Parts: sequence; structure tokens; C-alpha cells
Amino acid sequence: MDAWKEWLRPELIWFFLGLLLLFAEMVVPGLVIAFFAFGAWVVAAVHLCYPLTLNQQLALFIMASVLSLVLARSWLKSMFTGYVSSRSDGSVDLGEFVGQRAMVIQKISPKLPGRVEFHGTTWQAEADGEIAEGTVVEIREKNNLTLKVRPV
Repeated sequence: MDAWKEWLRPELIWFFLGLLLLFAEMVVPGLVIAFFAFGAWVVAAVHLCYPLTLNQQLALFIMASVLSLVLARSWLKSMFTGYVSSRSDGSVDLGEFVGQRAMVIQKISPKLPGRVEFHGTTWQAEADGEIAEGTVVEIREKNNLTLKVRPV
């Protein structure tokens, strides 16, 4: 029974809780749970040096976890994201498609979109009228992954 008392010391419980939370961070993406693991380890270290009541342990856990989350998450997340030279959202049409020509590879009708080949890739395409397979078309606009085309 004394062996259990040795393993049920608060600093060991907090340490193993931190370890469990760190393993959970590896399974669940988001870089949030790791800060709670850090908070648990802070409580374990402080309790090892200075005995704390349960309320003090919980308060220290919450403060250390939230403070580290607020102060370090964006910095750490940028380390894992890598360098991105430019960001643009998908709603901005840069005009790289408009005016270009593509080949219809699946018949397009006003009610049923077809497919066109453009720069070696197939795209879903819509048109106001019916366009037969094999027809060369001009791209009028791009809406997400769908091209609006017209025959040349």
C-alpha cells in the first residue's frame, strides 16, 4: 500500500498528466493541448519545491497554461508553418485565366457543366449555350474551380 502512496504524489500525477496531454497533442492537430501539458509540468515543478494546496495547484495550472498559450502559440505556429512568399484568397481573380483558350473534352450544356483541358489540367466548365466536344473555347471568368467559357 505504501508503494501506491509513492506513485500518487501530486507532482508525479501532474507530470504524467502533462505527458498524457503531450501525447494527445500529437494525435489532435492545432497546437493547443501542448500548452496545457506545459502548465501541468509547471505545477509539478513548483509543487516539488514548494507544497501547494489543490486550489493553488489548479490556479497555477490554469494561469501557466493560458499565459503560455496566449504568449507563445502564434510564435510556435509560425515555426511549424514555414515561409510563405505570398497569400491570396481564392475569391481574387488574378486574370491569368481570362482570355486564355482551352479545349472542350466533355460536352458542355447550359444546364449540365462539362470539362475543358487548360494547361494540361481538366477543369469543370460552364457555358450559356451548348458546346460540343473538341471545340476550342475562350475563358471568360473563373469561379473557384469552375471556368465560364464561350466558343471561339
